[in-house]
Amino acid sequence: MSVESLKTSNIVNGDSNFSNGHTKKPCRIYVGYDPREDVAYEVCRYSIMKRSSIPVEIIPIKQSELREKNYFWRERGKLESTEFSFTRFLTPFLAGYEGWAMFVDCDFLYLGDIKELFDLIDDKYAVMCVQHDYTPKETTKMDGAVQTVYPRKNWSSMVLYNCGHPKNKVLTPEVVNKESGAFLHRFQWLEDHEIGSVPFVWNFLVGHNRVEKGDPNSYPKAIHYTLGGPWFEAWKDCEFGDLWLNELEECEIAKKVEKLE
Repeated sequence: MSVESLKTSNIVNGDSNFSNGHTKKPCRIYVGYDPREDVAYEVCRYSIMKRSSIPVEIIPIKQSELREKNYFWRERGKLESTEFSFTRFLTPFLAGYEGWAMFVDCDFLYLGDIKELFDLIDDKYAVMCVQHDYTPKETTKMDGAVQTVYPRKNWSSMVLYNCGHPKNKVLTPEVVNKESGAFLHRFQWLEDHEIGSVPFVWNFLVGHNRVEKGDPNSYPKAIHYTLGGPWFEAWKDCEFGDLWLNELEECEIAKKVEKLE
């Protein structure tokens, strides 16, 4: 698989140690990619790099490349709203079943330093994520995709994977290509105690989570436009849409500067 890797240039004192004693290697972040949402991927990537104080390696999970490598071959189902609905679960495999790696949907905007998230890593868990109790009221999302309701919804949209954990070696291409959405999105290859929790601010669901006045712990560190973001015409005026549009403007300016250098 060809890999688009980008390391941050804003490394503080060149130190990439985590408070939990983890490696100095760049944090691997796999981002779900869909051609319809290329601009969302670019802004997500830019927002991570802009605020990260540690080296990161950002890798888009592109279904077309996975098919070329014969890592992914299942047919797309009618309820799959993006190309990475299932490919996300190949993260441990793509990471060589070694160390920790993160998967995140492309419809995120990062407002916090990713180091703070990786500092939460605890090796006793196979995965760590925001454990939402979320039942959407809408019947459609994004550009008309069907909204589905199931237990542990949105848990799989941002996951820290302990790729070397024995249980995650279950996630082979063969399993990811044949298992049901319920098995994968509900983490049914794991026991409950093997799933660690992350504060909701790292997967702040627009339209569901709320900022509490006077409570800085409720302010989002990563905004998730799960119903649809400003890159879709119908969601131009969504909550926090102005933050994403400002980030897009910055991202585009940064690209132009890179071309001139």
